[in-house]
Amino acid sequence: MRKIILNLAVSLDGFIEGPNGEYDWCLTDQDYGMTAFLEQTDTMFIGRKSYDMISADTHLFPLKKIYVFSDTLPNEQPENVEVIRSAAFDEQVDGIINEEGANIWLFGGAELVSALLNKNLVSEMLLSIHPIILGEGKTLFKNMKDRVELELLSQQSFHSGLLQARYSVKPRFNAEMMQLL
Repeated sequence: MRKIILNLAVSLDGFIEGPNGEYDWCLTDQDYGMTAFLEQTDTMFIGRKSYDMISADTHLFPLKKIYVFSDTLPNEQPENVEVIRSAAFDEQVDGIINEEGANIWLFGGAELVSALLNKNLVSEMLLSIHPIILGEGKTLFKNMKDRVELELLSQQSFHSGLLQARYSVKPRFNAEMMQLL
């Protein structure tokens, strides 16, 4: 089974976007481990709003496949981009994570992150915590159904003040899963 790894930037106060959807606060002065991360990744899961932000730059991501989760995006997309509709969410995600391949980069947005976490499908989180407090904006975790326990795998600090923390997501059983046992 392939790993789904959440890898994204977050402010110190837990926001992934500023109040106007901006992400100009993200540090880009160095690689911050992205080259090594991409060497172990061949697929991206991304929500429609996040895809809209990067769609003109998808050629910058050396990935075999990009899956956009949307009920409103047209099916006609570049060759390596496929749209996943909510009606087929469980079936398609299950198929993708069980096929041969490298890790899957969960890029965002917040709704997709929460949906995959709520379904126990995220294996790891690599959070790049930026040295800024935004005060308001879009929070990373919303609509979470259950507590998610993490185990720290590694941490790295950079001279810029950015702190990168890598966590393993501990498997959990929620009430719905317990009924299936």
